[in-house]
Amino acid sequence: MIDLEPVVEPRVAPGDMALATQQIRRCVGPSEFAARFEDLIVDGSAALNRTHRPGHLTGSAFVVSADRTRCLMMFHTKLQRWLQPGGHADGDGNLANVALREASEETGIDGLQVFEPAIDLDVHEVDPPAEDSHLHFDVRFLVLALPDVVLVGNHESEALRWVAFDDLAELGVDDGLLRMVRVSRGALRQLR
Repeated sequence: MIDLEPVVEPRVAPGDMALATQQIRRCVGPSEFAARFEDLIVDGSAALNRTHRPGHLTGSAFVVSADRTRCLMMFHTKLQRWLQPGGHADGDGNLANVALREASEETGIDGLQVFEPAIDLDVHEVDPPAEDSHLHFDVRFLVLALPDVVLVGNHESEALRWVAFDDLAELGVDDGLLRMVRVSRGALRQLR
């Protein structure tokens, strides 16, 4: 059973690796990357900064529609592929807050609700043209949208689209995103 709780008052936790570590260790999803996360967090708050190499912490939001039948995907401008909203911690040790902040900025949606604990951990390589190749240690959270939201987007996305869970594979998303969908669907069945 997955017991998720809404985060009532997200707060910025500058440099708080204790909170980030707790959020990582409480993740309810598969743990294939747990050992790699443990190796990273030994570096302390440096792992919260985007300049840390070989990689750094990021927070992602698996944004689900109010009717719980679709998820929000964005076509990322730099990476040129469909992804969930998310981004760099930039020093914030509250990774749930990072996921919520990034989802709000990248989609323009107000009133999103983030849930803890995290639903997935993922490590993936990023090699955008303007940066050196590095790893994102992504902590992923379930986020619910209110009914009738308006998608606005920003410069980081070329397109935003609600997609039925079963249609995600058609967008060419990676296995990590499909794994996150499986965990999310189980969690959604248990939310009231």
